[in-house]
Amino acid sequence: MKRVYMDRFIDSIEWVAAFFVGIVALNIFVAVLLRNLFAYSIPDSYDFGRLMLGILIFWGIAATSYRGTHITVDLVWSNVGPRYQRMIDIFATLVLLFVVTVQTYTLFDKVMTTRADNVLTFDLRLPTWPFFLIAWLGDVSAVLLIAIRTYRLIFHPDYMVDPVVQKEIKPVE
Repeated sequence: MKRVYMDRFIDSIEWVAAFFVGIVALNIFVAVLLRNLFAYSIPDSYDFGRLMLGILIFWGIAATSYRGTHITVDLVWSNVGPRYQRMIDIFATLVLLFVVTVQTYTLFDKVMTTRADNVLTFDLRLPTWPFFLIAWLGDVSAVLLIAIRTYRLIFHPDYMVDPVVQKEIKPVE
């Protein structure tokens, strides 16, 4: 039962990341369409685009860190046995957890200084710190998911099997 709730939490974070991919793509598409067809530019579309891209990056880190679908180099890992592969996975995940935790701490400082400095967008003069806050929440999600991944790698490695890929194929009757 606990596993089902945790998997739903993980899936919801991945859906948030996918939502931000859609928002960034929509912003770019509409901005280019309006600029090329009507010679009109959306106010702050550049600022929104770069701020949303930052949000997308941090939520993307959260989405890829748990599944282990980010870029990896498996030269050593692929040439050792399963026991050492698991040890390498645990070590690499612990290093990733440390790095992303430090990154989350420093990004929170960036959110607070951006808010204190009252940094605004160029055209509409909107505060930018809420975008930084949403990006920081993505980083917090990454820390949570990496911690869950670490726990599962150590104590429940069988939970790390992707149910879609490892689905049992039943014979046709």
